[in-house]
Parts: sequence; structure tokens; C-alpha cells
Amino acid sequence: MSDDHTHVQEFFTARAADWDSRFPDDGPAYAAAVAELGLREGARVLDAGCGTGRALPPLRAAVGPAGVVLGADLTPAMLEAAVRAGRDADGQLLLTDVAALPLRSESLDAVFAAGLVAHLPHPAENLRELARVVRPGGTLALFHPIGRAALAARQGRRITPDDLRAEPNLRPLLSGSGWRMTSYVDEDDRFLALAVRES
Repeated sequence: MSDDHTHVQEFFTARAADWDSRFPDDGPAYAAAVAELGLREGARVLDAGCGTGRALPPLRAAVGPAGVVLGADLTPAMLEAAVRAGRDADGQLLLTDVAALPLRSESLDAVFAAGLVAHLPHPAENLRELARVVRPGGTLALFHPIGRAALAARQGRRITPDDLRAEPNLRPLLSGSGWRMTSYVDEDDRFLALAVRES
């Protein structure tokens, strides 16, 4: 495992037990972002970097009992927290790296990724891997329950011009990874970039 992975695992392992209690009001923002994916009954969707699984209940509600919901995360402690919260009832949890998913190519309709981009060691390659598992015309949602400026303020830092989530950076990054950005919102109370998998 690379140092990148070790750092990510250490960061999230230390925070897994109280992650949900630190951000108790995020549920409606997750549900609203999932709704924007436009998932249909019976769709197959991955929550990439699912953490404690906060997106799994709205994803399950969107695809219904006939759909497939997967949650993938690199950190065992986060998946254990998802199980303790009962969210494994809404989707199958996979302990795996989103950079090397154990999924067939073009087997999914959509990927939901909350707070993932900032933790990807090789963003272009990693987004290409997400594109690999989604059918052409399928969708990707890059989400955060607060916008870039609010998140930077919370973390005591400033937004820098090289921030991957800035639209001028994210659009070409997605384009070079098999995605076409279709919408971009960066407000205090949410960040949401939607993209379509190109053929």
C-alpha cells in the first residue's frame, strides 16, 4: 500500500467513530445531491469513498429494491461505522481502493462521490477508473455538503488556485478522464459537480 493510502487510512481511522456526530445535519444535503443524479428504479450505483455510508439510504431509496447499491471505501474503520449505523442494509460494502475497483467495465449506471476528489492520489487516473465501471451515458456526482470556501474556512485555510474542485481545474480534469461536466454548483451550503460518462 502506498504512503498516500496509509495517510488516508490514518486520517479517516482516527475520525471514523465520531464522524457522523461531527456532521449530524448533512442528511438533507446528501438526499438532495442524490436526487440530482436522476437515478431510476433498478439502477446500479456506487458510492465511491462511502465512509460511514451516509449516502447509502438515499441511494437505495432512489434505485428501489431491484437496484444495486455498492459502497466502496479504503478504511475498515469507516465501513465498521457504516455497519454500526445499519447502513449496510441499504447497500453492499466493499473494502477496496476506488483506484482499482473489483467491478466489471461498464457495469454501473452512476457513481456518487462525496468528498472524494481531494483524497485521490492520482485524480486523472482515479477518475478514469470510475469512468471504466460506468456505462456510456452514465453519471458521476462529485459532492460535498458545504462549498469550497466554507470548507476552507472550517479547516482554517485559504482556497488556492490549484484546488482541483475549482471549475477551471475540474472541467478539464474530468474531460481528460472520460467524463463531460454537465453542471457545477459551489455555494456555501453545497458543492456539486455532475458529469456524464462519454462513449
